[in-house]
Amino acid sequence: MTTYLLAGGGTAGHVNPMLAVADGLRARNPEDTVLILGTAEGLESRLVPERGYELLVVPKVPFPRKPNAAALRFPARYSAAVKTVRGYIRDRGVDVVLGVGGYASAPAYSAAKKERIPAVVHEANARPGLANVLGARSAAAVGVAFEGTPLRRGEVVGMPLRPEIVGLDRPALRAEAARFFGLDPERPVLLVFGGSLGARRINATLADSWRAIADAGWQILHATGEKNDTPDSGDARYVTVPYLDRMDLAFALADLIVARSGASTVSEVSALGIPAIYVPYPVGNGEQRFNAAAAVDAGAARIVDDADFTGDYVRATLVPLLNDHAAIAAMTSAAEGVGTRRGTENVMAHLDRALKENRR
Repeated sequence: MTTYLLAGGGTAGHVNPMLAVADGLRARNPEDTVLILGTAEGLESRLVPERGYELLVVPKVPFPRKPNAAALRFPARYSAAVKTVRGYIRDRGVDVVLGVGGYASAPAYSAAKKERIPAVVHEANARPGLANVLGARSAAAVGVAFEGTPLRRGEVVGMPLRPEIVGLDRPALRAEAARFFGLDPERPVLLVFGGSLGARRINATLADSWRAIADAGWQILHATGEKNDTPDSGDARYVTVPYLDRMDLAFALADLIVARSGASTVSEVSALGIPAIYVPYPVGNGEQRFNAAAAVDAGAARIVDDADFTGDYVRATLVPLLNDHAAIAAMTSAAEGVGTRRGTENVMAHLDRALKENRR
């Protein structure tokens, strides 16, 4: 029997891959123990118990970004967090740690090193977070989701994905998906979304230009976001919903996607071989543009800046693309070779390798 400690969280981009690995480990050997380490404030505090895993809590200790009072308190607070994790490792007999980034990962890496057990890093974004940059220095194995991620000894393993995405048979579900959303399975579908909260720029642009897309012979399935207005167009060619509860069916129906380029989105779209137009979120450190780079370089996707994604762009650039069947076919063909559905298995292989090398 093996006891795994999976550390990370804060956002869905960290929690969902971590839970995918947890599910994979539990399915492979139900006798093994899988524990999750997170903070009380992160999304993991809700999602982990809902999935049936025990959440071990560690204090949230942000790395100081500037010299201030918080920076002075950081060493003592961080040491206390590491001590807490070391207690978990000893009390629960943890054999190996997996960190996926977020506040819980850094003390987990430090505790694993002090307890002389192996740690494995998985980085979901093309621009790694500080916790994983530091953890990679002493990790037994380092996996990254995207080619070109600047992380020491990083190996491209892909993203651990939800089971419903890994096993998705898009052609087999197209008719069911069309019925579910009230669309015609015989006509092409443009899937548009901006994450669970939506994207104001994408929503405004579609409100201005959806008729041009529909007049080009395409149907539109648009998730506007739960906190945004979801107007009824009154036209069967343009279906709007606040949230896609059945993302698997939405993907089954999509012939082209317009979306933000978060790590999970790009990984799922690439794994399913769907061509895309990515509109990177303009706030942050620019990681969304880098997330999409491999798909763009392969010819499977295109990038348009948020400020440039306007009604005029749709009419002048997107609609001509939708009318160019050869171009869409070429993007689709390129997309089939970009992603992988084996991210979970690849991360599990890193854990296996770390355990084997540590036991020699």
